[in-house]
Amino acid sequence: LEVVQNRAGRMASAKSGNNKALPPGAWLQQLADHLSAGKPARSFDFDEGDAEQQTVLHEMGLLSAKPVLYACNVGEDDLMEGIENNKYVPLVAARAKEEVPHIPICAKTEEDIADYSPEEKKAFLAEMGIEASGLDNLIRQHDLLGLISFLTDGKKECRAWTIRKGTKAP
Repeated sequence: LEVVQNRAGRMASAKSGNNKALPPGAWLQQLADHLSAGKPARSFDFDEGDAEQQTVLHEMGLLSAKPVLYACNVGEDDLMEGIENNKYVPLVAARAKEEVPHIPICAKTEEDIADYSPEEKKAFLAEMGIEASGLDNLIRQHDLLGLISFLTDGKKECRAWTIRKGTKAP
């Protein structure tokens, strides 16, 4: 909020003739009001076609403008009996009310099926009454956030880098 308010203050300086100030932009005041209301920047209606607005937004680096994904670690019993019966998943869903994804994932189940063949994995998940593993759902959401994995392979290490779709990764 302070970053946006400082930027809006420099807008006022621009109107008064300060040549180092930014050109006026009413959207900054609207964004400041939006943030003051306790809403995250990711829910603000930015103009995707306004290059200057996108540049200023990028320069500000607002944390609440970043994509968010909630992962709920649940037990195997929760998977078998139904996620809706877990008392914590609805709390996370309520926290994710900004229409960001929340994914229940059971670390123990993921560990168990890690070495299964695709057929064994599918049979195991069907037996538990689940369509896809939490890891598969997490990977799908990774794509929906506009991110991809860029893989590098070297003599010392192999590494996966998470980058935005369309980013050049030389």
